[in-house]
Amino acid sequence: MASDLPLLTPSPNPPGNVDTCLPLNALPTPLSLTASGGRSFSTSSQSAAFSQTRTTSAENFRLVTEHSSSSNVSFSCSGSKQPPPLPRRSSQGSESWAASQKEINNVDGRLVYVNDPERSNSPVRHQNNWIHTTKYSLLNFLPKNLFEQFHRVAYMYFLVLIGINQIPQLGVFTPAASILPLAFVLGVTAVKDAYEDYRRHRSDRKENSRSAFVFSGPNNDYIPKPWKEVRVGEVLKIYSNETIPCDIVLLATSDRTGVSYVQTLNLDGESNLKTRYAKQDTLSIPPKSLSAVIRCEQPNRNIYGFHAYIELDGSKQQRVSLGPSNIILCGCVLKNTAWVVGVAVYTGRDTKVMLNSSGASSKRSRLEKHMNRETIILAVALFALCATVTILAGAWLGRHRDELDDLPYYRKRDFSNGDVEKYEYYGIGWQIVFTFFISVILFQVLIPIALYISMELVRLGQAFFMIKDENMFDRERGKRFQCRALNINEDLGQIKYVFSDKTGTLTENKMEFRCSSISGRDYSSGSGDDGAGAKQEGMHVLVDEQVWRPKMGVKTDPELLELLRNGEGSEEGDKAREFLLALATCNTIVPIIVETDDPSTRLIDYQGESPDEQALIYAAAAYGFVLVERTSGHIVVDVFGQRQRFDILGLHEFDSDRKRMSVIVGFPDKKVKLFVKGADNSMLGVIDSNLDMDVVQSTKTHLHAYASLGLRTLVIGVRELSRTELEDWQSSYEEASTALFGRGNLLKAVAMNIEHNFSILGASGIEDKLQQGVPEAIESLRNAGIKVWVLTGDKQKTAISIAYSCKLLTGDMTQIIINSNSSDSSKKSLDDALAMTKRVAQKTDSPCFDN
Repeated sequence: MASDLPLLTPSPNPPGNVDTCLPLNALPTPLSLTASGGRSFSTSSQSAAFSQTRTTSAENFRLVTEHSSSSNVSFSCSGSKQPPPLPRRSSQGSESWAASQKEINNVDGRLVYVNDPERSNSPVRHQNNWIHTTKYSLLNFLPKNLFEQFHRVAYMYFLVLIGINQIPQLGVFTPAASILPLAFVLGVTAVKDAYEDYRRHRSDRKENSRSAFVFSGPNNDYIPKPWKEVRVGEVLKIYSNETIPCDIVLLATSDRTGVSYVQTLNLDGESNLKTRYAKQDTLSIPPKSLSAVIRCEQPNRNIYGFHAYIELDGSKQQRVSLGPSNIILCGCVLKNTAWVVGVAVYTGRDTKVMLNSSGASSKRSRLEKHMNRETIILAVALFALCATVTILAGAWLGRHRDELDDLPYYRKRDFSNGDVEKYEYYGIGWQIVFTFFISVILFQVLIPIALYISMELVRLGQAFFMIKDENMFDRERGKRFQCRALNINEDLGQIKYVFSDKTGTLTENKMEFRCSSISGRDYSSGSGDDGAGAKQEGMHVLVDEQVWRPKMGVKTDPELLELLRNGEGSEEGDKAREFLLALATCNTIVPIIVETDDPSTRLIDYQGESPDEQALIYAAAAYGFVLVERTSGHIVVDVFGQRQRFDILGLHEFDSDRKRMSVIVGFPDKKVKLFVKGADNSMLGVIDSNLDMDVVQSTKTHLHAYASLGLRTLVIGVRELSRTELEDWQSSYEEASTALFGRGNLLKAVAMNIEHNFSILGASGIEDKLQQGVPEAIESLRNAGIKVWVLTGDKQKTAISIAYSCKLLTGDMTQIIINSNSSDSSKKSLDDALAMTKRVAQKTDSPCFDN
């Protein structure tokens, strides 16, 4: 494909949601139930969402199972109205059903006894928590480094030459001097490799010496202990902003619902917060009283999967399943959570991050590989030349055999004295062999060792100039360019293809709400740079005589803002309010209260896993729907100064198959509604066929317009649930969430069964701005003959629009769009595209189509 015909490949991710893929199987607990007798259990594998450090009395919300003939579940909420009693199936069979599943056997599993490292490491002693990322040690540095350096064929050639020069019969005057050039090259490279590995040793030593607080049985307290001494089975306490020293299963958190937040920047490069949960069964049990065993899978490289269960008091009847959302991996950083308590299950080399680490590899540039091939070719030529000289010399010696006594350099006798003695002469056969080696010495300049010495010095100089280059200095972070491998500098000038992701690479990954469509009507007058809308510093909220306002402002549409303020009671106004309420509730955002210089003012910082959700929640706040509190059971939204509480009964997070997420919300007026948001190609396929098709068609038109502007689009829908539907969902959800095997597919099926026949509230358009200098950089790369490919999960229209804005596509290019659903149709489309490319190349006679 020609460089002027880049291919934008749509991925199966939803439009506008490339980075909103929430982890599968990380579904929250919709209901926390307490049966008679005080025994509590959870309806899913983790807590539902999210709490902030500031709690209120509203957190006393709970559900109580009433033992009556109707087996209803009644809601009791302190300080709020009670939703209606909801029928619910008994959950007594769920534990026995889960316990009857196939167990993790001893071969495929690992037993971890909580707070009992001695028993956990017997009879098999697991890896300690000492880690290293180095290549060498003091004992193996010399042989290992020489082995790696002699991957260069030329070095083997020079080593052979050194051996030949040591033969005294060849008459080399200074055999020792022949060792110096190769020794110099090997020494310089060894010093460079040793310094790079020393930095790794220093970093490892620093990490291994860091302290973690480990529970001590005799003292019944947490004492500091070096990371390298942490063992499987020990209970650790991690505080906010600390790094997790090993893979731990959560037992408790500072939040009463068991929720914690971690940053996985060291694992996947994402700075957004992820949620992890502790089981309700272990939250209130102190470590000294916790008698439990965790049976988990053997260490593996899958950082997104974890299969295990915990048996309380060693009883299979008290078995609780564990999933990926119950484990925090080594390298994660605890955020917005005061502390967490967890048990170490994988340590050291068994941690998932270390299993995925390939170690420090030996990198070889393309030029070096080319030089190896050239060296082999020249060595063959040298051998042929020396062999020719040797054959001719042998023929000459045989022809002048009788004259060798008198010929210079070949005299066999010594006539200087009275006694005739022979010189050191070994016969014609050995003389022919010596001739070959002498020829090799004479012609060795055919492969100059000085070339390799020069290249090492040039690489060192290149690295120095690149590090000192002011044009590659990041002034925002105050960091310079770093050259981590001196062996591949020259590859920078030989790049032919650049493959790039879009979101977070070409773009800032900072989403900004631009426009919306509600009930088929477009509200986007505040989206332009010179539009009428102004950035709202917030619909501020008064809390305890303090003013709380959103941290970020959003440009608003004056017409929509007026409709929301004064249109309550009208059909259009109610639809608009429900749309903004969906934005405020259908998310996984946590409001964090940040202090300012003014003691009477606080900022609401919305933290979450997805920047798309952050943009939507800031937009809802700008229009008067301010999320001020979230716990595992409810959220509080301030609607134009009136505080309203909504019970979160269930949450289905986003997955790449459904391409949508949904939340079940209990309203103060006892209604239960399902809010859904997702990609348009996913949402429009499951809407209610009896809807007003004019609204659907208008929404599609607006979506097309938003995509043409390069905006990420989402469709928002709603459906009111009956008591029977909610009861059926609760039963299915409980059964799926307690399954030991196939839990992800079961939860996905439960979500798909309820996400249908909803009405469209509207759509949104979110902008992800390009980073500064991206269009100029791509244009420069293309002018240099480099082919640039960009991968994006946006819809096709959005991808093309962004390609033009970043100058990946230009107006003088011929677009070739390939959409296929099978290999045969793809092959045909590619053949047609290639034929079209050749026709265009013949017409334009342009050299850019040569490739």
